[in-house]
Amino acid sequence: MTEDVELLDDLLRLCAAAGAEPEVHHTLPDRRGGWEQAPMVLVGDDAAARCRGAARRRGVMLVGRDQDVPDVWRQAVEIGAEYVLRLPDSESWLVDQIANAVEGVGRPALTVGVIGGRGGAGASTLACALAVAAARAGQRTMLIDGDPLGGGIDVLLGGERAEGMRWPDFAHSQGRVGGGALEESLPALHGLRVLSWGRDDWVVIPPPAMRSVLAAARRLGGVVVVDLPRRVDEAVAEALAQLDLGLVVVPGELRAVAAAKRVVSMAGMVLDDLRVVARGPYASGLDEEWVADAMGLPLAGEVPFERGLLAEQNMGEPPGGSARGPLARFCTAFWERALVGEGAKGPVAGGLS
Repeated sequence: MTEDVELLDDLLRLCAAAGAEPEVHHTLPDRRGGWEQAPMVLVGDDAAARCRGAARRRGVMLVGRDQDVPDVWRQAVEIGAEYVLRLPDSESWLVDQIANAVEGVGRPALTVGVIGGRGGAGASTLACALAVAAARAGQRTMLIDGDPLGGGIDVLLGGERAEGMRWPDFAHSQGRVGGGALEESLPALHGLRVLSWGRDDWVVIPPPAMRSVLAAARRLGGVVVVDLPRRVDEAVAEALAQLDLGLVVVPGELRAVAAAKRVVSMAGMVLDDLRVVARGPYASGLDEEWVADAMGLPLAGEVPFERGLLAEQNMGEPPGGSARGPLARFCTAFWERALVGEGAKGPVAGGLS
């Protein structure tokens, strides 16, 4: 709401950047439905006096271009504004708020990262199986491949030829990425959306791109599973910073435990909540409890052996694709615990068995 032509131009530009379709008024509309029902109301400081007496509501922001408007805070109180914004200083923040209103942001996605304690530990297989199980349970699910040297997680799902965008398409993303636009652009496989790597030239994903894409995925709600590499560079650190929980897959071998400790020492500098998923067969005298104790981390569970898993993958069946298989049952039990109440940090604290 404003009659300031320059301010209106700025606000229309910011709404376009956020993917919003604004309804423009110069004064309070005769019918108050727009004021009361719109997810956000932006009032130009030139129009504040005309808003006195309007129904109090959340999401009202008083916006202007002049840094020295007298009595601006008094005006904000009179109309019940939650924020007083000055452009251009507040443009980036305001675009984020408009986009949040458009997307109807609620509870962010429960975001789980999976890391191999050593090479070939089966982290990508577990990440895929967790994502497939979450989607099968009706969760809005996104699987993100954070390992550029992993060969492409879409291959494990049998979707290497599926249409949709891959990481190279997001390499230059900066600022905000729309959650809905991200979801619609990705390949849809087995009831979930997948962000994998391309098959062409090597592409480095800058930390801002990783931050923007993961933030967009989390804003959608539901579940996000991230398959992570064993090394921690700046982009991986950005991914770790957005996780609720990290699962470290550790085979039951002394060398695997030693290697996994080095992985945990690096990842633990960014992510506090790391847990062990043990995997057999075990060396003599070892079991899942011993592995977790040796790692000094809580035990999240033991990945069961599933006979014929490789053959099923060769036929296009994703890991955990059979709901009756032991891997699928493990993943289903994980989500049943993790999605209770406030998420992973409380309900699964005792581990899984």
